[in-house]
Amino acid sequence: MAAVAWAACRLVFGLLLATLLTGCAAGGSGARDRRAPTPSATPSPALGPGDHAISIRAGGLDRRYLVHVPPGYDAKRPVPVVVMLHGGGGTAAGVMRETGWAAKADAAGFLAVFPEATSFDPQAPSRFLGNPQLWNDGSGRGHAGRRNTDDVGFISSLLDDLSARFAVDKRRVFVAGHSNGASMAFRVAAELAGRVAAVAPVSGHLWLADPKPSRPVPLLYIIGTEDPLNPLDGGDVRLPWGGGIVEKHPPILDSVLRWAGLNGCPTEPRVVLDKNGVKGVAYSPCQQGAEVLYYTVEGQGHGWPGGTSLLPERWIGRATDKLDATDLIWDFFTQRSLAP
Repeated sequence: MAAVAWAACRLVFGLLLATLLTGCAAGGSGARDRRAPTPSATPSPALGPGDHAISIRAGGLDRRYLVHVPPGYDAKRPVPVVVMLHGGGGTAAGVMRETGWAAKADAAGFLAVFPEATSFDPQAPSRFLGNPQLWNDGSGRGHAGRRNTDDVGFISSLLDDLSARFAVDKRRVFVAGHSNGASMAFRVAAELAGRVAAVAPVSGHLWLADPKPSRPVPLLYIIGTEDPLNPLDGGDVRLPWGGGIVEKHPPILDSVLRWAGLNGCPTEPRVVLDKNGVKGVAYSPCQQGAEVLYYTVEGQGHGWPGGTSLLPERWIGRATDKLDATDLIWDFFTQRSLAP
């Protein structure tokens, strides 16, 4: 009986991870630069340095996010914002630990924000296996896709709420994401282009069938060459967690080239880095000074490059120390801002 139960558990686990981290559906885009109503949360007293859990009402749902305020934050001086979107099954606290964005915020002096996606059962605690949090990234996958959860509206409301609580430099609001969160970062940049100065997806696809950003949004994309869940060349992917599940994946470059096309970039890239197993190419110049950068990390699996993985290697592939994605992304962000 124990063997049967274990086999059943592995099958369920494999099915869940297929939903969380992979898939090949297509979804439609929403309206351009949507503005959700200002959150109904009552403004709190001034929040000082440290981590703060904040709840707002958005899209008829109670939504949550963490914000890390760096030491030396001065409410009289507007600061940049980095919104980091966790992967499928992840949490705000988990991705903060994985990526090191809080430490980077302390060193560079910006607000690091970690929103929570929605879980299948909002009344129960979020759990990676039993009650995962997922973003409605435009793929139609999981409960968020089936329910058409307005996650873009949530992020818009979050930005409104953040600006009401803190001194935010609205010209320097950036979005990064990992896996399902990377796909959601693509969607946020497409539908809130007027509020996002630049975007940095790591190991996720642009699932929207017809994205129409209102302006070219600079993009930095990072992927590991040995990512088992989003393989570079696409094709059939057999998940290693049981069940014999095979899914068809598009090549990663498809998403990069689609965004380059949206930005009016040339189709032929130029090499900007080729060292220690890290290769970076740039599609530029693009319209309105935008740029698309595409980095591959040799030997890197599905985890956040340079981060601390919370999942075992046998599920997501190995980690390397060839690249710190957080450092590279922040350097990219510092060179971008919205036009006055």
